[in-house]
Amino acid sequence: MTNPDLTASTPFALGTIRKNATEEIRFTAETFKGHEIINARVWYRDADGNLRPGKQGLAFRLELLGEVLNVLGRAQKAML
Repeated sequence: MTNPDLTASTPFALGTIRKNATEEIRFTAETFKGHEIINARVWYRDADGNLRPGKQGLAFRLELLGEVLNVLGRAQKAML
């Protein structure tokens, strides 16, 4: 994967995980108010069948990614 141009106004898609039959979690890298961020947002299917961003999600500064991955790794080990 190439490094995203976070100076662009369009979020850079990192990946998608299907949450259930009507929702998915989309991961993006983007710039918000001058900060490089990672955004994980739940998208849902509306009555017309279109995917729309929901209120559920998490956004954090890119420099926190290592710490977030460390905590998620500990969660994975604890749950397996």
